[in-house]
Amino acid sequence: MTLRHFLSLDDLGADGIHRVIDNAIALKRKPPRQAPLAGRTLAMLFEKASTRTRVSFEAGMAQLGGHALFLSPQDTQIGRGEPVEDTARVLSRMVDAVMIRNHSHETLERFAAYSSVPVINGLTDRLHPCQVLADLQTFKEHRGDIAGKTVAWIGDGNNMCHSYLLAARLLDFDLRIATPEGYGPNPQILKTCGERAVICDDAPQAADGADLVLTDVWASMGDEDDREVRLADFANYQVNKALMSWAKDDALFMHCLPAHRGEEVSAEVIDGPNSVVWDEAENRLHAQKALLLDLLTAD
Repeated sequence: MTLRHFLSLDDLGADGIHRVIDNAIALKRKPPRQAPLAGRTLAMLFEKASTRTRVSFEAGMAQLGGHALFLSPQDTQIGRGEPVEDTARVLSRMVDAVMIRNHSHETLERFAAYSSVPVINGLTDRLHPCQVLADLQTFKEHRGDIAGKTVAWIGDGNNMCHSYLLAARLLDFDLRIATPEGYGPNPQILKTCGERAVICDDAPQAADGADLVLTDVWASMGDEDDREVRLADFANYQVNKALMSWAKDDALFMHCLPAHRGEEVSAEVIDGPNSVVWDEAENRLHAQKALLLDLLTAD
């Protein structure tokens, strides 16, 4: 098999994204009777805390007949200064794939460059493609093809926002982004999206007529020192009932979790009838299984 990594949505391309999403939906409806990943091992390297990423990959490998290894910096020689390149060379001779959830996207790319097995981006400071696969699966289950739809991103122009920029370009939907001044997405990533992305003056403009409204926490992992400043800067960017009234009546609400009710989203929205966050969270499992099969099997 040709070695393929999944560091960003671009690594799958539009056809690959559709293939993985369709397979994820099929796996959710009817799990495989066989164990297609029997004897396969996934190494999971974590620099950042995780609930959904760890459980979805670990449970996913188990359900497909394989095994997953949890590795933190304190448990490996990386924590004692071993070069990333050396760890990549060694691990990829012992396991069948590596999932990395870390701070630096550049470190992820260095690891992948020296790995002889597929490397999966479980989250970096730049991108979070696994979450967006689950989001896209969720949208398709509830509303069908996302092509031609309008998606509103409200809040921080972070790794989730960046991944949605790539998704908008690849899958032909319109992305409207509303962020406080100074918190916008990376200009280079934004530029690649072309006319598919628009930076809006405020949150209502972004949400106006949207089919899907998304947000994330205002202070992500690593931003805790700026928490109080961020709470003030983002005060007008809460997704609440008033903001959702600008979107279509049947607009979906998604959040990658964990969520802070009363900050980036009100309780009445995340726990309301338009919210599909629990389907979205569950679909991390099914999307991860479909991705693993796509990278590790020939069929």
